Amino acid sequence: MSGEADGTMRALIIDDSKSVLLWMGAALTEVPNLMLDLCDTPEDALALAAARQYDLVVVDYLMPNLTGIEVTEALRLRPDYHAIPIVMITAEQDSEIRLKAISAGVNDFLNKPFDPIELRARVTNLISLRRTQVELAAQAHRLEEAVNQATAELASREEEMIWRLARAIEMRDGGTGAHVSRVAAISQRIAEGLSLAPHVCRMIYLAAPLHDIGKIGIRDAVLNKPGRLTAQEMAEIREHVNYGTRLLESGTSDLIRVAAAIVGGHHEKWDGSGYPLGLSGKAIPIEARITAIADVFDALSSVRPYKAAWPLKRAYDEIVRCSGGHFDPDCVSVFCDKWPDIEEIARTLRDEEEPAAWSPQGAAPAIGI
Repeated sequence: MSGEADGTMRALIIDDSKSVLLWMGAALTEVPNLMLDLCDTPEDALALAAARQYDLVVVDYLMPNLTGIEVTEALRLRPDYHAIPIVMITAEQDSEIRLKAISAGVNDFLNKPFDPIELRARVTNLISLRRTQVELAAQAHRLEEAVNQATAELASREEEMIWRLARAIEMRDGGTGAHVSRVAAISQRIAEGLSLAPHVCRMIYLAAPLHDIGKIGIRDAVLNKPGRLTAQEMAEIREHVNYGTRLLESGTSDLIRVAAAIVGGHHEKWDGSGYPLGLSGKAIPIEARITAIADVFDALSSVRPYKAAWPLKRAYDEIVRCSGGHFDPDCVSVFCDKWPDIEEIARTLRDEEEPAAWSPQGAAPAIGI
């Protein structure tokens, strides 16, 4: 975008005759808010145009080395000059030459010899059109910025609500909210290691904390039971996947759709032995395959009402052992590659306070629930 801050416009006049340049400069001094640069060689003119943005170019057709058509073609190759008005001065009446000039990007013609009144009128009209173009472009830019800001604010609010909801669900499950923070961060590292698009990695980071949102439908007596679950209780707690899927189904935002894929698929297993649908391999959404590793790893390495925390290395070994069975081997490979980052996340994003003390009678880990 061009034009001075005070509304002054700039014009570049190109003609190999110094006397013609002086004559045109004198004729155009009466055009208000117009600054002129006069140039008697096309090469110098193109150098000026590369260093400074002009709002109008007036160029002679017949000049040494480069014609006005060639100058126009060179200018139109520059993005900043795609929409700049260009006027060609010529004594040629050959229609073929004029057609070539128009094809090159010339907007208007002035015939030699020309009338100073006509010159001022043509330049004034083109400058007025250019000024309107600049103002419209500025307004469009302001509107675009306003829309981007509003969109960013809406996205930020959506992210905040989802994050707070995830923390609330985790706290109801006996945690402090740090579990969902770790699952989110680990899932993001794995997604990045798989070279997923940055916006997809971001979506997984934001949606992974909702993986257990369906636990809102599970009774507290079952959810926080310190001992081993009965078969009936196990079946009840596994219903959290279906509850969560129903909560998020038919979502209209990309974030909710990614969250729904994670919620519905994070207990599926690579070998097809998971639930609720028994999906296998790549039929399981990649977002769910990623989150499953992060969730199980963090569950193993954290204190729960029914188990003690495993050492990080033991939890790491369990993830590796389950590659190709429970977990996508490619995701496990990235988990291993990213282990220094993941270990750091596990050590630094700790719970503010530990969950209720675990009971020896529930020491068997219930990884798959």
